[in-house]
Amino acid sequence: MIQHIFFDLDNTLWDHRRNAKLALEDLFRREQIREKYSLTFEEFHKEYFTVNENLWAQIRDGAIDKEYIRKFRFHNTFLFFGIDDFELAQRFEINFLDEIVSYNHLVEGAFELLEYLSQKKYRLHVLSNGFKEVTYRKCELSGIKNYFETITSADEINIRKPQPEIFEYALNKSGTKKAESVIIGDDWTADIEGGLAFGMKAIFFDVFNDNYTAENVKTVKKLSEIHELL
Repeated sequence: MIQHIFFDLDNTLWDHRRNAKLALEDLFRREQIREKYSLTFEEFHKEYFTVNENLWAQIRDGAIDKEYIRKFRFHNTFLFFGIDDFELAQRFEINFLDEIVSYNHLVEGAFELLEYLSQKKYRLHVLSNGFKEVTYRKCELSGIKNYFETITSADEINIRKPQPEIFEYALNKSGTKKAESVIIGDDWTADIEGGLAFGMKAIFFDVFNDNYTAENVKTVKKLSEIHELL
């Protein structure tokens, strides 16, 4: 029955955590944050990660919008360390979005999985909650764009997974039906619960060992394990 496969992008195929850390380390060094504020990158990155994850959970749930996260994720991180410099925070934000795509490490096994599925004649798509301005560039610059028939960012309709409207939009864009489709992603709430509630099949890529389970969901720890499921 399955003909169309919808992939989440960040941390499912494109190694967002690794690429983001590398880009932030460059910015941190260039802005001389350690020298100016006696703050180590490890301390900064740990707090940024916490702030960013919390804000993305809020944007996923519809509590805040894209502009809020862009305005406050670095500002709130610096405020945690007593650094109240909005201009500095905005420089980080602007440069981060521009420079993160200079790093395009993929999750282990991503290329091999896409090649395998393409050879099996599956029709592949991206459905991402990420910002539209970087989603396409991530696919293009990492060398995986040509595997996909459609690349959908939630920004296109300003509704994010797990809301059913974004799944409906992506399926309509690809010209397929729920019964023919499966979503693969690393976010249990956005990808798996969202996909299931919409009526799609789902495969959970438990890359961070969250250990969520559901009776009707296949779980893999490595992308290579998906070869056995499709």
